[in-house]
Amino acid sequence: MKLFCKYAFLIFVIQIFFSSFLHSQNKKDKYHFPKEKHLKNIKMLTKNGENAEAYFSFDEKKLIYQSSHGKYKCDQIFTMNLDGTNKTLVSTGKGKTTCAYYFPGDTTIVYASTHLTGDGCPPPPDRSQGYVWKLYDTFDIFKANTDGSNLKRLTTAPGYDAEATFSPLGDKIVFTSTRDGDPEIYTMNLDGTNQTRLTYHKGYDGGPFFSQDGKKIVFRASSPRTEQELKDYDDLVKKGLVRPTALEIYVMDADGKNVKQVTHFGKASFAPFFFSDGKKIIFALNVNSKTGRNFDLYIINVDGTGLEQITFFNQFDGFPIFSRDGKKLVFASNRFNKKRGDTNIFIADWIE
Repeated sequence: MKLFCKYAFLIFVIQIFFSSFLHSQNKKDKYHFPKEKHLKNIKMLTKNGENAEAYFSFDEKKLIYQSSHGKYKCDQIFTMNLDGTNKTLVSTGKGKTTCAYYFPGDTTIVYASTHLTGDGCPPPPDRSQGYVWKLYDTFDIFKANTDGSNLKRLTTAPGYDAEATFSPLGDKIVFTSTRDGDPEIYTMNLDGTNQTRLTYHKGYDGGPFFSQDGKKIVFRASSPRTEQELKDYDDLVKKGLVRPTALEIYVMDADGKNVKQVTHFGKASFAPFFFSDGKKIIFALNVNSKTGRNFDLYIINVDGTGLEQITFFNQFDGFPIFSRDGKKLVFASNRFNKKRGDTNIFIADWIE
C-alpha cells in the first residue's frame, strides 16, 4: 500500500510538471498555428494599426518599418528594438512613406516619401479598376539620420521611385522606378549617383532584395502576355496603377544579367527574400486561397523546386526577412489582431 502511494504521488508530481511545462509552452507560442514547424517563440512586436515591411538594421539590434495608426492616417516610418520597445517616428509625419532600410553603419536610413508634394495622404487608388496598387509618381527616395534629421533627396527623376533596399556588402542601393515608363529595377550608389537600369521586362518589376553575398537580386514581376493582358497592363501603367493578382518570383545577377523565373503559379507571389546561403527563397503566396486574400509564407529553391508551406493562418502572412545567420524570421501578419484589418509585426525563431 505504501509503495502504491509513493508511485501515485510520483505520477501526480510528473503530471503537475508536464501540465506546467505545456502551459508555459502554449503561453510562449500563443501566436503559433498547427503545422508551423519551422517557427518557434513567435512574438508580436506591434499591437495595433497597419504595420509592414520591417527590416533589420545592419547590427540587427533594431527594426525599421512602416506603420499607419492613430493620428498617422497613411504610412510613416518608425524604428523599434527587436523586443518591440522604443518605437520612434523617424520620417517627417507628412505625406505617405514606404519601404525603409538602414544604411551600413546604422547611423543613416533610406525611405521613399511623397511629402514634397503635400502634407496629407495622396488619394487612394481607383478601385473601379479592380484591386490595384498605386505607384504614386510623387514618391522619391530620401536618406536621413536615424532620428529623421538631415533629410536629403536621392532621386529626382520624374515618376515613381521607391522600394529601396541595400546590398549586404554596403555598396549599392536597389530600387524600383517608373522613370522610363514601365516599372523597372535600378541600382545606385549610396549617395544617389550612378543610377543604372537593370531590368527590361514588360510588366511590373519590383520588391528587389540582394542575396547576402551581394551577387544576386530576387524580385517580383508581372508578365502580361495575351493581347488583353497587355492592353490592361498598358492602360493601368499610364495611370500609375499595377494589378498585382499575377506576380511571379525572379532572380538575376546583381548587374541585371541571367534573369530566371523561379515560380509559375499564376497567382500573387511577392515579398521574396533570400536565405542566408542564397540557395532558397522565402516569399508570400496565395496559391491555396479561394478568395485570393489568404497569403501564407512559403520557401522554394532558386531553381523552382522544393516548394514548402511555412505558415498556416487563414488570412495574411507576408513580408518575411531573415537575420543574417538565418536564426530569426521577421514577418507581418493579421494573426491575433485586436481590430479586423490590423497587420502587426512578428519575430520568431527559425527551426530547420
